[in-house]
Amino acid sequence: MGDLAGKRALVCGGTHGIGAAAAEALHNRGAAVTILARSATGTSALTCDLEDLEALTTTIKVELDANGAFEVLVNNSAGPPAGPLLEAAPADFEKALRRHLFASHTLVQLLLPGMREAGYGRIINIISTSVREPIPGLGVSNTVRGAMAAWAKTLSRELPPGVTINSILPGYTSTQRLEELKQTLAEQRGVTPTEVEAAWLATVPEGRLAHPSELGAVIAFLASPEAGFVRGVALPVDGGRLSSI
Repeated sequence: MGDLAGKRALVCGGTHGIGAAAAEALHNRGAAVTILARSATGTSALTCDLEDLEALTTTIKVELDANGAFEVLVNNSAGPPAGPLLEAAPADFEKALRRHLFASHTLVQLLLPGMREAGYGRIINIISTSVREPIPGLGVSNTVRGAMAAWAKTLSRELPPGVTINSILPGYTSTQRLEELKQTLAEQRGVTPTEVEAAWLATVPEGRLAHPSELGAVIAFLASPEAGFVRGVALPVDGGRLSSI
């Protein structure tokens, strides 16, 4: 029995990468984990596209009516495609905002009543180090992740006692998403994917990519009772890459 025994956790994008690692870490600490994803399968999974807010609302309401409240929410979704900011169309921003900010806000509004009643809530957002230092070539992502960080900090002053919200800022992490980004940047820059990764690692004092389980462990801590006084934080888990304080 872990310290999250008896609590339910909803993990968005929990089928792979950091989301899957978060689901495993929360399960290991005793939480009953439900995964929400476009391609989720299994008895403890909800299938929904985060960009479809109407379907998302319906799916969550049905789940709450059938199985009760969630005490833990992990907002996590794949980032927008890479590309220069000047080449982005308004529709690119709208699509990314719906998947990240609007979906996260919808989920908080739906789950907060149950958290408030339980006197326990943990909302954890997986965003990016770009909220501190924008990443070249990720114009739309930088913009939307910054909006997520500001949203979370604002909510941290409005949520009731016992319900916290914090954000994780992952560094370069060994995921399918990072592999895809590496290939895209290599093509754009006319270099090899190996050269792209080498340039990344040259900026990381730890000298390696993170493993998703390392992110999962931090997420599980923020979901735990021990983290009850951690509120409104944007925590880099980046091997020391960020230069800012």
